[in-house]
Amino acid sequence: MSVAAERPQLPFARPNVLELAPLYEVLRREAPITSVTTPAGDPAWLVTRFEEVRDLLGDKRLGRSHPEPERASRISTAAVQDGPTGNYDTEEADHTRMRRLLTPAFSARRMTMLSDHLQQLVDGFIDELRTEHATAHGGVVDLHAGLAFPLPVAVICRLLGVPESDRELFHSLSERMADYVIGDDAHRAREEFSRYMAGLAETKRARLGEDVLSDLVRAQSADEKYDYADMVRLCVGLLFAGHETTVNRIGLGVLFLLTRPDHWQALIADPAGRVNATVEEIMRLGAPGDLGLLRYAHTDVEVAGVTIQRGDAVILSVNSANRDTSVYTDAETFNPDRAERMHLGFGHGAHFCIGASLARTELRVVFETLARRLPGLRLAKPLDELGVRTTITGGVTELPVTW
Repeated sequence: MSVAAERPQLPFARPNVLELAPLYEVLRREAPITSVTTPAGDPAWLVTRFEEVRDLLGDKRLGRSHPEPERASRISTAAVQDGPTGNYDTEEADHTRMRRLLTPAFSARRMTMLSDHLQQLVDGFIDELRTEHATAHGGVVDLHAGLAFPLPVAVICRLLGVPESDRELFHSLSERMADYVIGDDAHRAREEFSRYMAGLAETKRARLGEDVLSDLVRAQSADEKYDYADMVRLCVGLLFAGHETTVNRIGLGVLFLLTRPDHWQALIADPAGRVNATVEEIMRLGAPGDLGLLRYAHTDVEVAGVTIQRGDAVILSVNSANRDTSVYTDAETFNPDRAERMHLGFGHGAHFCIGASLARTELRVVFETLARRLPGLRLAKPLDELGVRTTITGGVTELPVTW
């Protein structure tokens, strides 16, 4: 597709992994819905202000499918959120089925029951880090490799019924799928991931258990309208999203706290009392990706004086919306004590993240335990020197710490 040269090109350059590009503040103020060029070179609307992002997240006139998929704008060359997904004619019914199937597994009650297991996992990973710290050169250990990555993987594997011994395989596949600089290899990774999940589903079919993948296999067998390929695609999505988001939020949360010692000391002083507010502020201000949530207009939509036409791509910048100065006091400041508790970190409306309770539970256990068990925690490398992932989901590749 040809695009106008004057359109801003995504992604916008960021000062560091904790801050957004200053252009977002300008756009919120002067052009909250603006035409941009995607990393793939196609046109899209970028929505940056809290009010419009929230409203469009809940607007059924926008969807993940496209009325003419072959003509849809592409967002990137990654294999995650690169273009339309699902069936345009059945998207709403398919989404309703998915929510019905998954809600029991991700309920707040189920997450409460999971808390004891989570605590054991976190304590075990911290025990291993303490042992490594005693012998490591300079006492420096990688909190990303030792906690932020393996914990969410272990949890989602248990919940879904995926062998944790395969974690390096699907970690590699996830990295390749989400990488926007490797071209066709990202899509080959998605195909490999789909074959892996299909094989796992067939293994489950022969011996169904009490896990999410078994539930989906049962549902697909019982409902001829539930397409097998859709089931496999959902399985891939659950495994990918179920660990990626939390891995990144643990890393960003640690960085926010360790670069702001007053808030870290406050959490140490009262871990149980302050952890909930700390986690919500991490979810508000943490910005692990450089784009946003992709939607397509299913009909013409008038919003903020702009006409979004049927078929247009719309990128909803949750990162920008969560820093809107018309909604938050000192919006760019990390402050768990702020009065404004709401945020769009888990989305809004019908597509509100089904794993929100799981993510919150994991983050609460992680940060409360770190504050109790490693109060002397500090970064062993400056923020600007940390490796940053070249993926749609972003985040850091390392988290060197000592104490």
